[in-house]
Amino acid sequence: MTGDMSSASASRQLWRWKISIGLMLALVTTAVYLPVRHYEFINYDDDVYVTLNPHIRNGLSWEAVDWTFGAGLIYSSPNVDYWRPLSYLSHALDIEMFGFDPAGHHLMSLAIHVAATISLFWVFNLMTGALWRSAFVAGLFALHPVHVESVAWIAERKDVLSGLFFILTLGAYTRYVASGRWQVTRADSNPSPVTRHPSLFYGLVLLFFTLGLMSKPVVVTLPFVLLLLDYWPLHRLAGPLSADEYYRANIHSQFPFKPVLRLVVEKLPFFLLAMGSSIFTFHSQQAVGAASLLHVSLPARIGNALASYAAYILNLFWPVDLAVFYPYHMTLPVWQVAGALVLLAGITILVLVAARRCPWLPVGWFWYLGMLLPVIGILQVGAQARADRYTYLSFIGLFLMVTWTVGELCPPWRHRKLVLGALMAIVLAILTACTSIQIAYWRNSESLWTHALACTSDNVAPHNHLGLAFLQQGRMDEAIAEFQKALVIQPDYADAYYNLGTVFLQQGRLDEAITQFQKSLEIRPNYAEAHYHLGITFLQQGRMDEAIAQFQKTLEIQPDHAKAHNNLGLAFFQQQRANEAIAEFQKSLEIRPDYAEAHYNLGTVLLQQRRMDEAIAEFQKSLAIKPDNASAHKNLGIAFLQQGRMDEAIAQFQKSLEIRPDNAEIQNNLAWLLATCPQASLRNGNQAVELAQRANQITGANNPNFLCTLAAAYAEAGRFAEAVESAQRALQLAGAQSNTALANDIRSEMNLYQAGVPFHSH
Repeated sequence: MTGDMSSASASRQLWRWKISIGLMLALVTTAVYLPVRHYEFINYDDDVYVTLNPHIRNGLSWEAVDWTFGAGLIYSSPNVDYWRPLSYLSHALDIEMFGFDPAGHHLMSLAIHVAATISLFWVFNLMTGALWRSAFVAGLFALHPVHVESVAWIAERKDVLSGLFFILTLGAYTRYVASGRWQVTRADSNPSPVTRHPSLFYGLVLLFFTLGLMSKPVVVTLPFVLLLLDYWPLHRLAGPLSADEYYRANIHSQFPFKPVLRLVVEKLPFFLLAMGSSIFTFHSQQAVGAASLLHVSLPARIGNALASYAAYILNLFWPVDLAVFYPYHMTLPVWQVAGALVLLAGITILVLVAARRCPWLPVGWFWYLGMLLPVIGILQVGAQARADRYTYLSFIGLFLMVTWTVGELCPPWRHRKLVLGALMAIVLAILTACTSIQIAYWRNSESLWTHALACTSDNVAPHNHLGLAFLQQGRMDEAIAEFQKALVIQPDYADAYYNLGTVFLQQGRLDEAITQFQKSLEIRPNYAEAHYHLGITFLQQGRMDEAIAQFQKTLEIQPDHAKAHNNLGLAFFQQQRANEAIAEFQKSLEIRPDYAEAHYNLGTVLLQQRRMDEAIAEFQKSLAIKPDNASAHKNLGIAFLQQGRMDEAIAQFQKSLEIRPDNAEIQNNLAWLLATCPQASLRNGNQAVELAQRANQITGANNPNFLCTLAAAYAEAGRFAEAVESAQRALQLAGAQSNTALANDIRSEMNLYQAGVPFHSH
């Protein structure tokens, strides 16, 4: 009885330690990363995948669900480079809960990272029974600076989400092994009903792995990791464990010898899932233009891969000069590639030699090598040489190697635990400080790219994105300077030419903008945004046929480009092709129902066609989305006016004037209504005079229509002599413009004023 009580007490104490460590990991990680709640979206994928992604902008809707699961199957969107529906759904959920406030998005990524950290501690403790070593591995995972990119970058939600499911897969696999049919139950054990059903945990392993692949396919290497864990610490390749080994490993079963082949066969479903995901991902990335594979020779890719493996190891121990983008160098110094090869080969030989005595070494090393393999650059995707985010899961292998080696090699002296505990605390404190510094660089785009330029050389991407940050702030000259610096480094950089074009377009330097867009398209003919903005430039120059051709080319490349449909509609409208314009506006709204400008433009065409009810509906939809659209209020007022709904027309003109108080056209329209409205209760001559005088002052009293309105206002206010005088000036201008119809109307109205009668509409 005493022994049972002592065992129960020790078990409770152990659980208290586990809970305390888990809480401490959560609190420290949260405290270190909490400043991200004040950080902005950055102009590197956050816009493409989240803030400007038309498919998830409305939050967690059925349209978002349909697109996220279909995206990647149909390669028609720049928002898709490979299939990861859960990542996109998590962004849609953030928008549903937090809108476009970046604080909520950042805190969600942090919460997932904290959950992954606690899960990693739980899984390693479950597999090995080593409490403090598992805690230290989890602490390194939580606080190492190389992981800042995965946590502080909203667009990299896919890293933390796939990481969480990857770790949960390991946990479910450990429970499956412990409850499997290989179990030899000890005489004094009493397994629960759940542990008698290994198929339940096997199903969970498959489920979590599938969810991981649906978050980011980088976890395709998991079946190989499971085989490594079979070797150690699960000992499924060895004979039955001794009692000492049994308790040390904290595995509630002993395994007879099983051939490797049987363990491989056991994982066939995982290999099939991994193979399918790999083929699909490679195909999708090639389909969306990740063709850098074609431009980088195989020797260059192999050399970069070797150098990257070595660079990551250096970052493990010396995490400085971490940048969001590392430039790709086609030719690396021979000594650098050779040195990396010698380093990697040397470590591989050492861990194999030490495998019998230190089985964690080959497990950790091949975990590191294997998990980096899909993103190491042999199949080059993108222009980066390497990326810190690729270490999010692969570094667990190195953390494992270092932690267990230090723990095992330290001599068993009296104060061993105290010294190791102090060493753990010091290392984690240093990493915490480094991580805090690294996190600060992610506060906004300008700080992120400025730091990247300080850490690297001959790096076009930071110059380009820093220029975009300046452009967003209206710092045009600085933006131009950054784009030009990028082109000095890489003269065939299509993005920089395109961005220069957008600056010139905003500055009204249309010919220069056209030149830049055309240079961009010479380099990248299927650059949808360059075609689109070239079309916008032609549209502003009145070159409608050329604008239409560019918008149509944009839509050939990217059929779901809502803005291209909208502006193609505008070009058709300018050419009096109303039905074609309506069709394009409707296509734009099918893609993006919350597109206020498209609703407004559609309403304008319908208004011209005198389809008043439909026009009113479109203007109202536009204003529901964008209430400060003065033109929509004005045109809605015109539509109401055409239907004789005078009070509603006046209300809309007044709202339009509140938004744009110096708009002469709106002032004139409202003045005309207040002066000539058939409903006496709505007329206000004095206010009409005030508005009409301001409209004429703005236009220099050279518009016969505005002078006609002023005359009507004077008449309504009882100032007939001034009404006649204004009407005479209007008549002279109308005659000079050969506007016979207007001149006849003015003569009729002037006759009334001369008789002392105001003009009222009918």
